[in-house]
Amino acid sequence: MKILMVCLGNICRSPMAHGFMEGLIAKYQLDWTVDSAGTNGFHDGEHPDPRAILEMKKHGLDISKQVSRKIQAQDLESFDLILTMDRQNLNYVKKLGGDRDISEKAHLLLKYANVQNAEEVPDPYYDNRFQESGKLIQIACEQIVQKYL
Repeated sequence: MKILMVCLGNICRSPMAHGFMEGLIAKYQLDWTVDSAGTNGFHDGEHPDPRAILEMKKHGLDISKQVSRKIQAQDLESFDLILTMDRQNLNYVKKLGGDRDISEKAHLLLKYANVQNAEEVPDPYYDNRFQESGKLIQIACEQIVQKYL
């Protein structure tokens, strides 16, 4: 299984999702790969936001070496599952697919988290809600692993 985590800038939410999934892949010794990307490309080449790095360290995960990149059309072919943090990014991914129907592989990440009143992962970039966003992402990643084990 090849999974791509997608958010807007690829410096907060998707790197955290990438890190949580990477940790679960190692824990369960899965033959899976995970990557992350952003839809805007504004932070291409940058490492994750220091606040995201700090939040992930609390979980024993190091995401500091990840590098932001913009999602590309070929990613839609390369990955089995493309998980976005919110509807705006899901819509972008679907438009990037053009005429191709990618509805079987592109979903909101929180589709997999049984959390009431939460369909989108809040963007903590402006409001500093890294712990809240991280918790939602962690729950979803754990559920994905259980679903596809």
